[in-house]
Amino acid sequence: MIENNLYLEDIKSVAESTTLDFNKFKNKKILITGATGLICSFLIDVLMYRNKIHNDNIKIYMIVRNEESAKKRFKDYNLARIDEPIDSNLVYIVQDVCEKLKVDIEFDYVIHGASNTHPLMYSTDPIGTITTNFIGLYNLLEYSKNNKKCRTFAMSSVEIYGENDGKEKAFSEESLGYINCNTLRAGYPESKRVCEALCQAYINKYDSDIVIGRLCRIYGPTMKIDDSKAIAQFIKKAVNNEDIVLKSNGEQYFSYLYVADAVSAILKIIFEGKNGEAYNIADEKSDITLKELANILAASNNKKVTFEIPDEKEKKGYSTSTVAILNADKLKSLNWKAKYDIKTGLEKTTKILKALSNEEK
Repeated sequence: MIENNLYLEDIKSVAESTTLDFNKFKNKKILITGATGLICSFLIDVLMYRNKIHNDNIKIYMIVRNEESAKKRFKDYNLARIDEPIDSNLVYIVQDVCEKLKVDIEFDYVIHGASNTHPLMYSTDPIGTITTNFIGLYNLLEYSKNNKKCRTFAMSSVEIYGENDGKEKAFSEESLGYINCNTLRAGYPESKRVCEALCQAYINKYDSDIVIGRLCRIYGPTMKIDDSKAIAQFIKKAVNNEDIVLKSNGEQYFSYLYVADAVSAILKIIFEGKNGEAYNIADEKSDITLKELANILAASNNKKVTFEIPDEKEKKGYSTSTVAILNADKLKSLNWKAKYDIKTGLEKTTKILKALSNEEK
């Protein structure tokens, strides 16, 4: 993927940003969970670019459950397993994040990105959804609680706000929202909520250094093939030059963000965010209804939008939220700015994925 010119352009846009203080990562050790996922795989590409072009000597340690998946995703790098005698800046540790860490390394930064993040997993693996979020974060915080030089980034979500009661147009970091906790679908947002509470507990008891990013709905060419989110399904249809299938009336109004912008925001929060603070990650130029989103992708291929009733398994994982817009003023006060609007991001995503699809044929 890193040989694709459009994708490399995205990597450079973050890695060469003059508003990000990459000196804070130079010669540091970083532990990342969820390394092969949509967001963290792009982040790793950015950091490896910094190593290659700027000789930053960032030592990246990835926790992965599937060794083959990690080898495939990062095949373009000098990748090493933790117990191999290979000098590498990209090292993987095979284990479940719900288990205690199997290493003895003082990390400078920890980024917890491992999570079930799409509707089908919420309904088919509800326990794993909760435990990966909460127990995974607990193990990471326990591991680093006595390491005062370590900063942890906890990846949270717009989902923690639940339903918008209509009193405000967009959720600020002080918004409460509403979640019916007595449902199967509540496992994801409620576990993210308790993760944030866990962060505050460690800050209070152990003086831990933790920042939190509440991400809106993220998309981009690094999305996984099994991603069941609506936008991922739309993009796959567009890549295959098929009609876009909408499984609702499409009136849901959400914040979205291209993966390159999401990663630049995460880095900005890690570098400059205040300990204990949560920051919404979104941009108003990518606030859009699901129907409008489907129409953009359909029009890009001269296709149409069709409607289909979801099956019961799908419906169990769907969010009941109809309006979930994030106010990102707090993030923007750190001098962060998104580069891509929704149309540009979707266009880049489909072009990159189509090119990769053609290469595989």
